[in-house]
Amino acid sequence: MKKLHIVSNRLPFSVVDTNDEPSLQPSVGGLATGMNSVYKDFNGKWIGWSGIASDEQEPSKLLKIEKLLSHEGCETVHLTSDEVESFYEGFCNNTIWPLFHYFAQYVDFQPGFWDAYVAVNQKFADKTLEVVDDGDFVWVHDYQLMLVPEMIKSKRPNITIGYFLHIPFPSYEVFRILPWRNHLLKGLLGADLIGFHTYDYERHFLSSVRRLFGYEITFNEIHIDERIVLADAFPMGIDYKKFEDAALRIHQTPLKERSEVHRELEKFYLMDEERRLVLSIDRLDYSKGIPNRLRAFGRFLENHPEYRGKVTLVMLAVPSRNKVIHYQRLKSEVEELVGGINGLYGNINYTPVWYFYRSMPFDNLVELYSMCDVALITPVRDGMNLVAKEYVASRINQNGVMVLSEMAGVAKEMGEAIIINPNDEEETEKAILLALEMPQEQQQKRIRIMQERLRRYDVFKWAREFVKSLQRVNKLQRDFLAKKITPEVQDFIIDKYKTAATRAIFLDYDGTLTGFHGDPQEAMPDKALNTLIDSLTAIQQNVVTIISGRDKETLGRWFEGKKVNLICEHGVWLKRFGEEWQMLANASNSWMPVIRPVLESYVDRTAGSFLEEKNYSLVWHYRKAEAELGELRAKELRDELTEFVANHNLEIMEGNKVVEVKTGGINKGAAANNFLMNLDADFILAMGDDWTDEYLFRELPASAITVKVGIKHTSASYKLETVEAVRKFLGILAKS
Repeated sequence: MKKLHIVSNRLPFSVVDTNDEPSLQPSVGGLATGMNSVYKDFNGKWIGWSGIASDEQEPSKLLKIEKLLSHEGCETVHLTSDEVESFYEGFCNNTIWPLFHYFAQYVDFQPGFWDAYVAVNQKFADKTLEVVDDGDFVWVHDYQLMLVPEMIKSKRPNITIGYFLHIPFPSYEVFRILPWRNHLLKGLLGADLIGFHTYDYERHFLSSVRRLFGYEITFNEIHIDERIVLADAFPMGIDYKKFEDAALRIHQTPLKERSEVHRELEKFYLMDEERRLVLSIDRLDYSKGIPNRLRAFGRFLENHPEYRGKVTLVMLAVPSRNKVIHYQRLKSEVEELVGGINGLYGNINYTPVWYFYRSMPFDNLVELYSMCDVALITPVRDGMNLVAKEYVASRINQNGVMVLSEMAGVAKEMGEAIIINPNDEEETEKAILLALEMPQEQQQKRIRIMQERLRRYDVFKWAREFVKSLQRVNKLQRDFLAKKITPEVQDFIIDKYKTAATRAIFLDYDGTLTGFHGDPQEAMPDKALNTLIDSLTAIQQNVVTIISGRDKETLGRWFEGKKVNLICEHGVWLKRFGEEWQMLANASNSWMPVIRPVLESYVDRTAGSFLEEKNYSLVWHYRKAEAELGELRAKELRDELTEFVANHNLEIMEGNKVVEVKTGGINKGAAANNFLMNLDADFILAMGDDWTDEYLFRELPASAITVKVGIKHTSASYKLETVEAVRKFLGILAKS
């Protein structure tokens, strides 16, 4: 790897004014921790905003800040206060954030916000393009910069780009609400590797790509016209050792040197050995489910009076976006709920909820983590939630219980926690009771397993795994380019073509000479294709054959009068130019009445699909069907046909959005070799786009020039990306 650069909304430092002189304070967030070990190791730069609006500071002071950041390997993107307002507070936090967290009722669709988002993303892309060199790697982070990958890739296609989304990616039904949905997806698909916290988010993303753009997706590979893009899940970790070491240090701190928070917590336990603390730590955000949590705790105290006076909920709510009306209302609701619970169940010696509306220093957080008996982490939607991991890492005595929302990404990794639906207050109440009554032995067993897992897959391992995948996708792209017909390869093929006395040219039709159409009958040759075929066949040395899965009647009608040979239905029929149709293989259609009802049932059950009947095959087309349903039905159909295929000597062939049933043993490769038996060809070219053409590529002589159209894996020697590229290439041959 050459250099690896990080691009994120904020740089990993905060600017602090000391006696009107700026200085830098390192950020303590998980991203800053993980990325510091990456971009410096690979001699890269960190590109982002300093947190200081460029129009609110003197130019001389901005220059000082920029020099300080440059010394730390950071490149500054300058944003004005208006840009921060419309881009960050506007589109990022009032449009993307609520929508991606399934709060569609809070989404603000202001076009001005979108315009600011585009403009600021372009600023980040432009700064990145100034910094990077050809062949470098770039890792873009989070929802603030979803357009940046494509903005970079469109200018510098040889830069390998990774992107990681730190919040959930919503289901297609939610994502489709966004007016600019296609723009965001296009922006993300500029990346070569797109990372998510969980497979669920990856799956939602792939579903949206498939439905909105129709790209073919194989496992986690997205096949775009000229590239392969990988999507994968990388659950982000924490700096485990940092929390473990801090907890050990705090535990060993002499009594006189302990913090006020530490002493207050100890005093609470000294008053009654049966007392228990339940911990809740979040930003004050509607996605965190804080009101649900408070109502569940109130319900717990109502239904279990024996715990009144003994169990206290320590609720730390870190201020967040307090200028936004939804957050102001949330703060009022939380304070009312806290006041109600404390009023109902509290007394002069007992406060059921200790509520803190502020942030806390790192050591105080670890004190809370290490001294509270239960962690109540119940967001209604959360990308990952590192607080849950930090709590587990801080439990140096290997006790404590985690009550965790199934809606948090971290729940996928922490199955030993008590997993609840945060919208079910009764279930949450029961989980609190279960956590308080869980035997120490069981607590230790569960915590120990989670600690081992989190220690292994920490934030540094997360970063390394992503970088490894970025290197892997770079190799994948290079392997693709190795088969691409470059100008040098094209010259090599043309030289062979020019010196040949007899040239056999086999051309697939759909997906090779013409694009796909919803109705196969709409794909008849256009004027440009007819001209191209005429120019190829006018050359005496050329023997041009259209080799297709289409029926002989259709191709015979379309190419009537053309000096071409036709091989139809994957090799059942052959028509040499000037001769009659002949059958190349002993095919039978006696099986059709048995199979047809099966395929018709799939037409009935799959809106947009239809059945095409050829002489010796039946084809179920699902190009017009909803993408995921079509693929699901195709799999079901294959499974259902297995027994029929075995009993009737049939074969299932899958093309591009089609499932075809035909007589077994018939394929394009066998048909082409049959055709070549009486032809002394010293130049053979074959071009095709789907896996039915792989028979052709594999069975032709090793000296043949075989070309796959598209970017799928293939046994062909070379690749061209599109139908347009095929026509251009054949046009060059015709002129040679």
